[in-house]
Amino acid sequence: MIKLRIGIVGFGHLGQYLYSMLESHPQFEIAFVWNRSKNVLIDRHVAPSLILDKLENIFELEVDLIVEVAHPSITKKYGQLFLEHGAYFIGSPTALADQETYDLLQKATNTQNRAVYVPSGALWGGEDIRRMALQGTLKGLTITMAKHPSSFKLTDSEGDITTITEPKVVHEGSVRQLCPLAPNNVNTMAAAAVAASNLGFDMVYGRIIADPSLLDWHVIEVEVTGPSQADGRTFTTKTIRKNPADPGAVTGTATFGSFFSSLLNAARRHGYHPETGFILC
Repeated sequence: MIKLRIGIVGFGHLGQYLYSMLESHPQFEIAFVWNRSKNVLIDRHVAPSLILDKLENIFELEVDLIVEVAHPSITKKYGQLFLEHGAYFIGSPTALADQETYDLLQKATNTQNRAVYVPSGALWGGEDIRRMALQGTLKGLTITMAKHPSSFKLTDSEGDITTITEPKVVHEGSVRQLCPLAPNNVNTMAAAAVAASNLGFDMVYGRIIADPSLLDWHVIEVEVTGPSQADGRTFTTKTIRKNPADPGAVTGTATFGSFFSSLLNAARRHGYHPETGFILC
């Protein structure tokens, strides 16, 4: 069996989880691991032969799929380079809210005949949303995300949300507006904007709520609006996902398993049915 060679960019909690899962998986082989701080890799006993000192040196390696679990800035700086050497699994899809980055990667997927895979994450019903978008029947999509105030890592907010005693809508607007304000929190919204290809980042609506009562959960609500009939009745559906999470945690516990499932899906699709463009998985 030919193993798929996977590179890991980022070695925080999620990167370490992926490393442990891939290390013993019979279908995959770790091609490299990169982290901004090399000491973390050494402390976690990553084999020296797997440590990539500089991402610019990726051309020296054979890699099939590059997995980013670091920061949206990685895609902006290195996304095109990655696609020159393998398919790209973007764990921080908020980077795609930047239109220049989106356009450059879209062009690169066509030029290099490779795909950018986007994990569905906490987006429940992503495949249904994608199908409705392709059929032109998706008319509206709103994602509401509620977490404990300490779980939000915001670049801008209206005052100190850590002292609030009641739920507060911190930001709302288009997903394109929200992504740079909460780049580490709204990857689910970015995935929704990719799935809703007929609406995109400007027409998918997002709302983030800081709720001090959410000591054990991250709550994601997805509301879909479809076509209306002549009598005015409109198709709608709403799902609510409660993900166990401790205060201060950016990622809920169930997201780790969901992320790895998306990675497995991307790896299989890449290995057996190579694709181009942005692929929700």
